Amino acid sequence: METIQIKRLREDAVLPKRGSAGAAGMDLCACLEKPLTIEPGALCKIPTGIAIALPNENCAAFLFARSGLGVKHGICLSNGVGVVDSDYRGEIQVGLCNIGREAYTVQPGERIAQMVVMPVCMFPLTETGTLDETERGSGGFGSTGR
Repeated sequence: METIQIKRLREDAVLPKRGSAGAAGMDLCACLEKPLTIEPGALCKIPTGIAIALPNENCAAFLFARSGLGVKHGICLSNGVGVVDSDYRGEIQVGLCNIGREAYTVQPGERIAQMVVMPVCMFPLTETGTLDETERGSGGFGSTGR
């Protein structure tokens, strides 16, 4: 069985873990020395204190918002979804933004995002002058319904 190697970069870093047996994502926690307040409209980068080595180049780790933070407080990832490439060995940091109306304070050790490891298809690109036709064609942005 392949594994994900994980390195604690700071003594107080919390290792990722799943909240339940069926959870797809592993919780990532803030590795902060003191609480950090994110004002409405503000962006910040939160360290996790960990680095990982994925098992091979056919996978990547994707960082997603925690639904409770997003729905209850308007705290979401500033880049939508974070991507940790298979060859990255630096500290995983989470870009957060506050789209809510009130300031939110992130506590040291608080769960701030979730990490899901998924396969990545590394297909080569082939430039062409034409593409095959489909029923949908170039219709987008609501072209298939509401």
